[in-house]
Amino acid sequence: MTDSKNTVKLHRVLRAPAERIYKAFLDPDALARWLPPYGFTGKVHEIDAKVGGGYRMSFTNFGTGNAHSFTANYVELTPGELIRYTTKFDAPGLPGEMTNTITLREVLCGTEISVVQEGIPDVIPTEMCYLGWQESLLQLANLVEPEIPEGA
Repeated sequence: MTDSKNTVKLHRVLRAPAERIYKAFLDPDALARWLPPYGFTGKVHEIDAKVGGGYRMSFTNFGTGNAHSFTANYVELTPGELIRYTTKFDAPGLPGEMTNTITLREVLCGTEISVVQEGIPDVIPTEMCYLGWQESLLQLANLVEPEIPEGA
């Protein structure tokens, strides 16, 4: 059983195919573009997009220059359907391991996406995680929803 105080759940429908959304979770350039919340830049330092692999990434506050980094490990990957990974912050003040489960399901107008993040460290207010994910998912939509003609 998960502690709801340390868990966030979000649900959206995006006007994009599941394969494109799935790719955005595994492509380093895409992650750096959509995952950092507003006011942050992102950098993927390394990535191995397979079960047992993972990535190391940092977010930098654009205004202050302060950065924090984290490591993600892919636990389960089902193309176009499921991404499950764990994340750990590199900072000792942010202990523990979070589990992130992203479920994709094709629907009439695109793809239903469900995000569940569990094990959020006690020092991080849950509402800040909700806010960050909401911003990230808007940026994800801006990346994956446009239908751009080939060759453009």
